[in-house]
Amino acid sequence: MAHLCVNIDHIATLRQARRETEPDPVAAAGIVEQAGAEGVTVHLREDRRHIQDRDVDLLRKTVKTKLNLEMAATDEMVAIACRLRPDESTLVPEKREELTTEGGLDVAGHEEKIAAAVKRLKLAGITVSLFIAPDPAQVRAAAGVKADFVELHTGAYAHALQPAEVDRELGLLATAAMQAHSLGLRVNAGHGLTYANVGRVVRIPEVEDLNIGHNIIARAALVGLDRAVREMLAAMKKGTPKEV
Repeated sequence: MAHLCVNIDHIATLRQARRETEPDPVAAAGIVEQAGAEGVTVHLREDRRHIQDRDVDLLRKTVKTKLNLEMAATDEMVAIACRLRPDESTLVPEKREELTTEGGLDVAGHEEKIAAAVKRLKLAGITVSLFIAPDPAQVRAAAGVKADFVELHTGAYAHALQPAEVDRELGLLATAAMQAHSLGLRVNAGHGLTYANVGRVVRIPEVEDLNIGHNIIARAALVGLDRAVREMLAAMKKGTPKEV
């Protein structure tokens, strides 16, 4: 069964809305771990719109499971990651005007730059993942720059409305996961996953971690963070094939 890594960015979004000290994403990380999550994910953006440098410094000291730092492939962010040494760094595309990360990283179009970032991170002892669309060219490029993981962008699947479209997008994810595995890459997945749609992604055998944030935090606003995480774990377990 795939593991759940909870993205706690939107705990920080709520805090930054008033520039107060609460809710504290560091405290949230402890709660999601106690609820059974096997990793904590945060995105330190260049504009610092939610997670702050103080947060990642403290999270590196306090997270007991796995800390996954999402980041742009810039010199500043690579330097921060090399100093902090999170368990995993996921390179993502980033635009200042976007509401959330849009689309996958264009590894095929920027191989030299991304290869350099991957090399620096791996030399610091950090496992490197690339957030990409389930596209054959991007999977090949990810293997070419010697990443450890790809994280398959599940947004198109999550936002598909018609059953045929859902099946098509799920097929693309499954095919990309098999391709990545055949090229020696390990596989994670995430973006837009919910309690309702996570079950079918869990069934893709190559997927190791699911990074889920917004839907869990939205549910937590109504029922509490501990319960929200446990409910997502239950949804994932329900979607797991019986033989697993």
